[in-house]
Parts: sequence; structure tokens; C-alpha cells
Amino acid sequence: MTISKKGDWELDFYSRPILEADGKKRWELLITTSQELSGSKPFRWSKNCPAAEVNSIWLAEALKEALEDANSEGWAVPQKLRCWRSSMKTMVKRAAETLDLEVIASRRTYSLLEWLAEREKEVYPKEEGYLSGPLAPPAKQMLAEPIPLPEAIRGDAWSFASIPIGMLKEAEEWPMEFNGLLPIKPTENEQIPIPGLRLFSKQRALALAGWLGGLEPVKLVIEGTKLILEAGQEDRWLVTDLTSKLAQSAHKELLFSRENAHGLQFISVQATPNEERFTGFWMLRDISE
Repeated sequence: MTISKKGDWELDFYSRPILEADGKKRWELLITTSQELSGSKPFRWSKNCPAAEVNSIWLAEALKEALEDANSEGWAVPQKLRCWRSSMKTMVKRAAETLDLEVIASRRTYSLLEWLAEREKEVYPKEEGYLSGPLAPPAKQMLAEPIPLPEAIRGDAWSFASIPIGMLKEAEEWPMEFNGLLPIKPTENEQIPIPGLRLFSKQRALALAGWLGGLEPVKLVIEGTKLILEAGQEDRWLVTDLTSKLAQSAHKELLFSRENAHGLQFISVQATPNEERFTGFWMLRDISE
């Protein structure tokens, strides 16, 4: 088999709202490649796990099987495996280590979240044993207090800005060094403003972009008058405090994008505001988890 396709993996290993014949919840492993700019069909793989066998040994064997199936379809071994759910991080890492796979604890798993939402709406309700009644609400997530960005990578200045979605669709052609681009869904209005954060650093733009790339940026949020960058699996970074007026405006822009542009956002790094190239550029998405 010729290896012609590459892609990072996104993984979720957890129970589903389905009772098996033994009265225990179904456990399921979902694996998908990250979204491709080309819009090509991703590699997707799923396998049910008996509740009594939920451990790193079963998971390692399943990952090995998934790698073999991916190879048979022309996919290379993934360079990174993003683990979305923090409660399963340790088990996933133990299983992946046996196969020399690098695991990254990250919620930058937009392809996985879309697939999971699709299955919760269209697949699980059709399964025998589906728990259709009201379920106990999930435990409220305790958000960590945001940590101020390290002094060394704050840069010289910043601005909250927006880019028309039609222009953002051309980002693949822009000159940039570090990037995390995403495919953009078709829209009728090419002028929908996509909000984002521009960071500038004349002397440390490359270091700042490299740090952001390793941070696994997920989304920007406004809390009160604080502009916060959520990243990784549970990280929250305080970018800056805003004036009340700017905080309200930024909140409205982020909410508008969530309702009209699938939650699309961006972060860019440049040496100066007038520079035509990006040292770093990442697309983010604020979508339901």
C-alpha cells in the first residue's frame, strides 16, 4: 500500500448513553484525523470496548488495530495524537507509549467534536439500549483561574481585530512561518467578520509564535473585562484586561461568529502592524464540547 495521506489523530475513549445487555454503559473508542484544508475525507475509526476491559492494555491493542487499518487505507502513522478528555489522559498516554505515539493533551480537536456531536444526534439514538430519558447533568466544570501570559512572550503591543471570512479562506496562500489553519465551511456572505487577536513583537515575534504553537490554542473568551485564551486541555491564559466598552464589543463579535461562522476565530503574530507576512497564524473555533 502506497502511503499518500498524512494527518494527526484526535481521540476520545469514553462511555456512551447506551446500556449493553449486561446493564453496563457502552464504552467506545473514536479516532479521526484532524481537519484537512483540502476538505478531503478524514480517516475515521471506532470500536466498542466491554466495560470490564476499560484499561490501557485494551486501548493499546485497539490503537494498534487502528494503525493497521489506517495503513491499509494509505495513511501514514500520525505524528501527534490529541487526547481531548482530561480524565482519560493517563490511560491514553500509557497505551500510546507502547506504540511510540506522541500524545498531546488538547481540546484543539475540532474534527472529533463535530463527529461526536453527529453521533450523539444521529447514531446513538438508533441503538438498542439508548438512554433516551433525562440524564443526570454532568458535573459542572471547574475552570482554572487564568494565568497571566509570561512577560517574555507578551510582545510589544496587541489589538483585537476582525478579518472578512472570504479573505480568511485565502490564508493558505499567505506568507507565514508557524500556523494552524482550518478548513472553512461554505458561507453565502463572504463579508462575515471573523474576530481575533493580533500580537506584535519586533524582537521576539519568532519566539512568541513558537510558544503559541506549542500551547495548542483553542479559543478566545471574554469573562467580565478579561480577554482569555483557552488552550491545551485545561489551560487558561489572561491576555489582558479590557475597558468595559471594548470587552462588550469583543464579546458581541465572538458571539456573532459562534452563531454565524461556526465559532471561527484567529490569533496572529507579526513583528509590526504594517508587516505583510505572519510569523504565526492560527485559526480557532468556539464550539460546543
